Amino acid sequence: MASLALLLTGPVLAGCTSATAGDDSSGAATPRLAEVTPLDDPRAWEGPSSAVAPSSPVDPVSEGEQSLPVTVTDRQGTTVAIDDTSRILALDIYGSLSRTVFELGFGDQVVGRDVSSDFAEIADRPLVTQNGHDLNAEAILELAPTLIITDTGLGPWDTVLQMRDAGVDVVVVDSHRAIDSIGSLVGDVAAALGVPERGALLAERISAAVDETVAEIAGITPADGEKLRMIFLYVRGQSGVYYMFGEESGADALITALGGVDVSSEIGWSGMRPITDEGLVAANPDLVLVMTGGLESVDGVDGLLDAVPALQQTPAGEHRRVVDMADSQILSFGPDTARVLEALAVAVYAPDAAAAGAAG
Repeated sequence: MASLALLLTGPVLAGCTSATAGDDSSGAATPRLAEVTPLDDPRAWEGPSSAVAPSSPVDPVSEGEQSLPVTVTDRQGTTVAIDDTSRILALDIYGSLSRTVFELGFGDQVVGRDVSSDFAEIADRPLVTQNGHDLNAEAILELAPTLIITDTGLGPWDTVLQMRDAGVDVVVVDSHRAIDSIGSLVGDVAAALGVPERGALLAERISAAVDETVAEIAGITPADGEKLRMIFLYVRGQSGVYYMFGEESGADALITALGGVDVSSEIGWSGMRPITDEGLVAANPDLVLVMTGGLESVDGVDGLLDAVPALQQTPAGEHRRVVDMADSQILSFGPDTARVLEALAVAVYAPDAAAAGAAG
């Protein structure tokens, strides 16, 4: 089964060099869920919609003292002894790791950023990625990091090994992202920083915000039997990559949290696999979720329907119901998860309000 990390770091992102990698989060944010009136019938909506999670300031957890040195065993089974967190790099394809480090109170020690880390507090740090999500060994070494926290989503992997050979402590966390793995991801980062108590408090805070948002979304979604049938498509037109995400991809949990029916799981579509006409028609979605960069790569909804003709045979394609969100947000599953879910819910259930917010 292909991994999302492999998809995002292979040739599919070649040429993606902007600071936000197709991210449209620089525009006006989607309104809050409490501020909008949902459609009586979301199937009555015609046309696409965009979600932009609102930015929010970092709110560091202050309780809990740091205890170093600390020895951890990372997700690759490597034992790492850490005694210096004065110069940190936290790097992944979503910017979730750097945001987590900031939320744990170590923002001042972060010396650089990846292309997806675009929140205000980190904006002045130098980039250590190039050509999209490629790690730049020279840029990293110039910053003299004492600790790198990363996953297998960035490449080339030889660069990570080079950092270890240069004497830098490198901790590799799980690259699989889902709502139910947020706590363990935060815990792994906190353990590497020597602040497990802060990690537990941050994970609890994120979980409470997500639970509250999911409950709020549940209050506006249609009743059972009338819920929107949704699928998540990963597309990169310039590379001819068209995948449908199913069970255990993270997209299934996202759709469930949005009050939808994950129909790729319903038809037994597991993981991340190339789209087939039969699979797409069998899924028969009412709505499609995509990354903004992916939609741009096929020249919008019309281009997507041309590239995937079977989509035209579904209610989603017939009514052009495609909801996009920035590549660095939609499947990030980090500290901003509650805001991501809320923005998506507005785009799905109150698309007129989402459009008005995007217009400024």
